[in-house]
Amino acid sequence: MTRYLVTGASGELGQLAVAELAQLVGPAAIVALVRSDAAATAYAAQGIATRRGDYDDRASLEAAFAGVDRLLFISSSAIGSRLVQHANVVAAAQGAGVGFIAYTSLLGPAARAMRIGAEHVATEAMLADSGIPHTLLRNGWYIENVLMGLPQALAAGQIYGSSGEGRFSPATRADYAAAAAVVLNGGHDGAVLELGGDEAFTMGEFAATLSQLSGRTIGFVSIPEAALAAVMVQAGLPATVAEVLADADARAARDLLFAPAGGLSGLLGRPTTSYATVLRAALADVAAVT
Repeated sequence: MTRYLVTGASGELGQLAVAELAQLVGPAAIVALVRSDAAATAYAAQGIATRRGDYDDRASLEAAFAGVDRLLFISSSAIGSRLVQHANVVAAAQGAGVGFIAYTSLLGPAARAMRIGAEHVATEAMLADSGIPHTLLRNGWYIENVLMGLPQALAAGQIYGSSGEGRFSPATRADYAAAAAVVLNGGHDGAVLELGGDEAFTMGEFAATLSQLSGRTIGFVSIPEAALAAVMVQAGLPATVAEVLADADARAARDLLFAPAGGLSGLLGRPTTSYATVLRAALADVAAVT
């Protein structure tokens, strides 16, 4: 039996990917990489085996990867510290004899131009040098990223950003997870997949949709990158993270977070989830807690 392992299985993307993969290959074929007893217990209730492993501990990863045929490598969330962590994952996969890796990267043009993408570019190079067959899941922006400031936007009547007229084609975390499961199951080995939602919008267009659905007037105000970083710091983000995210937003003005439609939906065999559908659900959630 082919053995599949999903790293980062305690995270939001990882949990969704494991659930999708279980529908394709069955729970018994899956190993979820976790770091806590709570996560292990939750997966045990689903009939899914777990192994302990930490991106900062290469030995733990090599032990966890033993006997694994196909690995879904979900990129670390530790922006700025990912090079060492990702090197540990790739080296451990080599040491354990993993036969295939699917890696969650970033759209190619964005990765080459944005500060947030530098670690992805370096990881892709590590994979190329490793000799392990692999597929690059170059995901676009997540719609959940756009929705993080929704309560503040509703309260202020404004969305602030630095993307100007740049187009985004984000998709839901669930859609990206489903695509990752499809790729891990086989049939796309060796591919470089540029993935995004079927619908594209500027942030001005997003604000107009939000206005229509919420019944409030919401505007988009494009501000300089440094000012956006300051707004994010005021909202509670660490300065280093705010600077990286503001850089990404400013670079998005050149359409770097736009991906032609069809790549992601082609993997899914269906249209990607409409951002208006996601926005309606998010508005309902905000209403429920206010």
